[in-house]
Amino acid sequence: MPNFPIVDSHLHLWDPRRLSYPWLSGTLDRPFLPADFQAASAAVAIESLVFLECAAAPHLAMEEAAWVLDQAKLEPRISAMVCHAALENGDAVRLDLERLTATEKVRGVRRIYQDEPDPAFCTRPDFISGVRALADYGLSFDMCLKHPQLQASIALADACPNVPIVLDHIAKPGIKAGLMQPWADQMRDLAKRENVVCKLSGVATEAAADWTPATLRPYMEVALDAFGPSRIMFGGDWPVSTLAITYPTWVAVVDELIKDLTETEQRQIYRDTARAFYRL
Repeated sequence: MPNFPIVDSHLHLWDPRRLSYPWLSGTLDRPFLPADFQAASAAVAIESLVFLECAAAPHLAMEEAAWVLDQAKLEPRISAMVCHAALENGDAVRLDLERLTATEKVRGVRRIYQDEPDPAFCTRPDFISGVRALADYGLSFDMCLKHPQLQASIALADACPNVPIVLDHIAKPGIKAGLMQPWADQMRDLAKRENVVCKLSGVATEAAADWTPATLRPYMEVALDAFGPSRIMFGGDWPVSTLAITYPTWVAVVDELIKDLTETEQRQIYRDTARAFYRL
């Protein structure tokens, strides 16, 4: 484990008894609350947490934000929130962005497009306008996609150079199928955009059930080599990650990847990139 407290840039909490999450199923279809996270992560010293919206029914975005603020009273390490907004509505989303900006702890917006059937969904003019609007409100954008959408996401980053962007889950590469290209080249291309950083998160859930650290390492190395320690941030992706890995085990996998880096570089990945990006 790191010998200093870390920042987890990607935490989920939900309670389907309170809000509707249409995608929930199986072992994830139950409440995951601060006490559950505290038990799961007890072996790791954590200084701060960033909550990421959990794809609640879209009309419940503000209700989710209010609920998370209540949960932050039980888990005061929650220092920032990234909330949902319908960016595909273009300039019409500005009213929602005003409401979010006025909400305590909100630092950014995520509009998941990983399951959109159109791989170029994120380059539609209204979506680009919605993302560009974030800069006017001091908000960042979390890009959540799957690897076939990475080329279009590079075009989105090019269209929004004034918006701080973070790539979630290293673009969900095709680890289960053993696919490395064109994802690896596209990751290096995206990293050329100075407004984009990357979350080292959600990797094990993209692998087959019999994954090993050696299975994950080549993909993690591509992300680290492309973005460098100063533009990589650690994310736990709990509890979605529980489908494939425990919280301490994920930290151990990251530890092994970065063990030869300097302590300054390790702190960058585990703390400083997230602290700067989300203004913690």
